[in-house]
Amino acid sequence: MAGAHYLNADYFYYASYIILQYIVLATAWNILGGYCGYVNFGSAAFFAIGAYATVFMSKTLPLPLPLLILIGGAASGIAGLAMGYLALRLRGSFFAIATLALAVVLQTFVVNWDYVGGSRGAYVIRPDNLEVAGFQINYIEYLFGIMMGLGLVSVIAARAIERSRFGYGLATIRDDELAAEACGVPTLRLKLIATTISGAFMGMAGAPFPLYIGYLQPSSAFGLEYALNSIAMPMVGGTTSWAGPLVGALLLGSAQQYVTVTISSAANLLISGIMLIAFVIIAPRGLVGIAEALFRRRDRS
Repeated sequence: MAGAHYLNADYFYYASYIILQYIVLATAWNILGGYCGYVNFGSAAFFAIGAYATVFMSKTLPLPLPLLILIGGAASGIAGLAMGYLALRLRGSFFAIATLALAVVLQTFVVNWDYVGGSRGAYVIRPDNLEVAGFQINYIEYLFGIMMGLGLVSVIAARAIERSRFGYGLATIRDDELAAEACGVPTLRLKLIATTISGAFMGMAGAPFPLYIGYLQPSSAFGLEYALNSIAMPMVGGTTSWAGPLVGALLLGSAQQYVTVTISSAANLLISGIMLIAFVIIAPRGLVGIAEALFRRRDRS
């Protein structure tokens, strides 16, 4: 890490943090949207719940970042459970619209909540350095390390879910929910668990965000880029595998960071939109699906 300072490459940590953040968001979205087939447009709401949980705690009872992440994850998980209980009886586009409405309602609530800054936003002061076991660590590097660990945990959890009975149950819901219910699959319970886990990971991704930027306002916490990228990245990588969101986040996140430096950050959403449309039309199974098809073709030959 000291080498990055020597090369004046602090931007590496900032850019890598954002990519890792999107890995967590994309993986979390895929647990419900990919494994279960329920498209969630409210990713920004769960991300913002985690972020504003940190703002709230910083004003009430300052805590170490790992505890803030757990609190943000718990708050978003509870919100995911509540959303699932209210909206999971809806299907298809109706469920997607309900999740979008959740984000609008929560943003309106936060805008009018003065304790966390309201429409003005709130500053969150972070230290320049953190002392760990007698060593001084740059706080940006610390945030990078925390998000790397969180990204690893989310990918491991997604892989474990995919290969578990729970994951197989979600797959039956995705393929044919009515047939799954007829076969005795507890569809509502599985969907509620999926929304809770998905929401919790999104909240954990958002919890360090106020410390990362130092100032949080509703427009940044509920940004369109979180909702769009959390959908686009799994679609680009592939939604039926734990590896798809990882591949999509690495590819699309890196492209966005490159465009931010060379052109403008305003082009990021354009890139996400173009790639999302292209993969939905040309390769609906994503890059992982293309790779699997190529391997099967090679094995047959």
